[in-house]
Amino acid sequence: MNVFEIEGWVSLTVVFLLLAIKIFAFVNCLLFPAEAYQAAGKLTKPAWAIILGLGMVISVLVVQMPFFISLAFTIAALVYLVDVRPALSGLRRR
Repeated sequence: MNVFEIEGWVSLTVVFLLLAIKIFAFVNCLLFPAEAYQAAGKLTKPAWAIILGLGMVISVLVVQMPFFISLAFTIAALVYLVDVRPALSGLRRR
């Protein structure tokens, strides 16, 4: 096994890991009611669903996606997971 094969496997692993993060963020965003987004003072549910869904679909369909587009959608998914998801989870139903 040469260095280029190892680099290829590492790159492929990173791509799949980032895709898994995007899929998880998208599915998780669909699980919360739209009212929770308003109550938490965050972007609306349809907006998050479009951003995360678009990032997920483009990551699956476009094989040679430019790095900055992939980075933008990955950052959006991470922002959702680090900022929005905890705010939504912190809300309790009455």
